[in-house]
Amino acid sequence: MSNAFAGLETVGSGSYDADDVHFLLRALQIEVTDVQEKERLIQTRQRHYSEMISQEYAPSDTHKSLYQRALMQNGARMAADVQALALALNERYNGPSIALVSFVRAGLPLGVLLRRALLDLGREAAHYGISIIRDRGIDNVALEAIIKSHGAENIVFVDGWTGKGAISGQIRDSLAGDSRFPADPRLVVLADPCGRAWLAASAEDWLIPSGILGATVSGLVSRSIWPQTPGLHGCVVYDHLAEHDVTMSFIHSIETERAQLARLAAAQPWTLDQAAALQHSAVAAVERISTRFAVTNPNRVKPGIAEATRAVMRRVPDHVLVRNLDDQDVQLLLHLTRQANIEVQEVGDELGPYRAVTVIRSVR
Repeated sequence: MSNAFAGLETVGSGSYDADDVHFLLRALQIEVTDVQEKERLIQTRQRHYSEMISQEYAPSDTHKSLYQRALMQNGARMAADVQALALALNERYNGPSIALVSFVRAGLPLGVLLRRALLDLGREAAHYGISIIRDRGIDNVALEAIIKSHGAENIVFVDGWTGKGAISGQIRDSLAGDSRFPADPRLVVLADPCGRAWLAASAEDWLIPSGILGATVSGLVSRSIWPQTPGLHGCVVYDHLAEHDVTMSFIHSIETERAQLARLAAAQPWTLDQAAALQHSAVAAVERISTRFAVTNPNRVKPGIAEATRAVMRRVPDHVLVRNLDDQDVQLLLHLTRQANIEVQEVGDELGPYRAVTVIRSVR
C-alpha cells in the first residue's frame, strides 16, 4: 500500500480478497434507527440520511433463491458487460495504471470485476471503495490519497447503475472547479437508463444480480456514513451476516462466465444525441410519476429495478409501479411488496426507460 494511505485507519477489504479492493472507510459504531423514524427524520430535515442507518437483516430463504435465479438468468450478461467496459477502459486510459474508485456499496462488485478483467488484459489496476453522499459530496480525504498515489488522470469512478443521475450530479458538484478532472467526470456503470454516465454497458434497466442484495454481496459493509469528526467517511462492518455472505462466490460466478465469452466489442460512450434522448425520457418519466402522486420532493421517487427494490427494503414505500407484472426481472421486488403489504400497479410505458419505480411515502 502506498505511503499516501499511511495513517488512514480503514476496514481493509471486508470479506473480499485483499487484492480485490481497499475500502477507504473507517469502522464506526452507530446506533441503529428504526426505518419509520429514519424516514420521518429525513423528510422533516431533522437529520440527513447519511447520519443514520437501520438494522440490516439476513436475506430470507426466498430472497436468496430469487438472487440465485437472477444470477442464473443474468450472470452471463453481467460478465459480457464487464468485459465490454474493461475493453473500453483499456483503450481510453494510457497511463501506467488505472485507479478504479468504486462508490460504496453498489459500485463494489463491478469495480472488483473490472479490476480482474483489466489485469487479464495486461493492465495494472488498483481498486478502492470510497464514499459519496448525496447533497454532501465525495470523501475528499480518501480521494486525495488516491490522487497522491495514482494521479487524477488515471482515476475512473465506478457505480453499479444510474437511477435519476443524482450521484453523477454529485460527482460533478464535488469536483467542480478542480482542473485535475474533466468537466464530465469519468463515471462507469453497467446500466444507465437516464443517460448520465460517461460510460455504460447499456441503457437498459435490467436486474443486476448484485443489485438485489446488500452487505452480503458487497464485502459485509454497510452503505457509507457521514462522520461526526474530520477524516474518512465511515461504515459499519456486518460480521453478524457472515454465514449468509456470497461476496466472493458472486465474483467467482461472474468470473467463470467471463472466462467462457467469445470476443466482444468495447463499450462506447454515449453520443451527445444519445445522452440527450435518454435524459429527456428519464426526466419525463419521473415528472409524470411525481405529478400523478403529487410528489414535490424528487428524492421520494426511486426509479429503476435496483433503486426501487432497495427502497422497499430500506425506506417506507407508498407506491410501487412496474412496467409488466410478469417481468422476471421484477419478481424479487414483487416478493418484497407482498411481504410489506404494498399494492403494485402495472403501468406499462408510463415508466419511460424504467421497468420499476418506488415512490416513498410522505411522513411529514
